[in-house]
Amino acid sequence: MTNRPVCVVVGVGVGNGAAFARAFDREGYALALLARTTAFGDELARTLTEARAFACDVADPGAVERAFADVRAALGEPEVVIYNAGSGVFTGFEATSLGDFEASWRVNALGAFATAKQVVPAMKRTGRGTLVLVGATASQRGGPMTSAFAAAKAAQRSLAESLAREFWPAGVHVALLVIDGVVDLPRSRARMPDKPDEFFVKPDDVAASAVAIARQPRSAWSFEIVARPFGERW
Repeated sequence: MTNRPVCVVVGVGVGNGAAFARAFDREGYALALLARTTAFGDELARTLTEARAFACDVADPGAVERAFADVRAALGEPEVVIYNAGSGVFTGFEATSLGDFEASWRVNALGAFATAKQVVPAMKRTGRGTLVLVGATASQRGGPMTSAFAAAKAAQRSLAESLAREFWPAGVHVALLVIDGVVDLPRSRARMPDKPDEFFVKPDDVAASAVAIARQPRSAWSFEIVARPFGERW
């Protein structure tokens, strides 16, 4: 167990996931770092004040249940949970299979539901807690090549709104953080070498928005924050 408040980041990778972890480490939280494998999480944990990596495939509700049982046993009940897991295929409708559609739904929607099942009841009992679901442009609108991903992200957004409407009165701050832009990752830079620096969404700046959500006073909670570069067309 830890004397620090506990923040769980579900979906830890080199971009936003790691940035969320660093940001909440600076805020004084102990970090639980969840991903399908623990290799990157173990490496990241060594750079943080108090952190542990846990294996979790969010597409499997049983794996989610086991991972959160391990988090509670090792660190305690989470006070902040960032659901950053996201997956999808970006192909035309005719090339998108039923399996692709289900896989995207499992990661973006079912995994978020399973995670909420693990943390919302305890937050409700204590009358405090923050659950942030990380969305995307597809949370707000569908487009070509996103029939599976957009459907899953829209389901995630509706889930977040349903949870917010039900549990805000109990003191549980459920929010959606939509990232509307291209995240600044090495693979993004390699794919778009001609784009200027200001074109990209910076993970550390996205993480600052998540910290702001967790800090918000109850008289002025936000449900949906959209993070996009200043030059993005929308």
